[in-house]
Amino acid sequence: MPRGRVYRRAFREYRAQALWNLRELEHPAPEDALAFTRSLRIEGDLNARRLAEQIELACRAAV
Repeated sequence: MPRGRVYRRAFREYRAQALWNLRELEHPAPEDALAFTRSLRIEGDLNARRLAEQIELACRAAV
């Protein structure tokens, strides 16, 4: 799954629950996407944790 799509999905599904204090970027760099996976893991549910793992994999593949 492309990094941008997973990034936007995370904000769409978890903005209020886990990403309320972060700003969604139009064109996130891998570092930007990785910066909020910690919030997904801590503040989100099991599905948010899985999404964080997908984001991390996509970002590592981009490097």
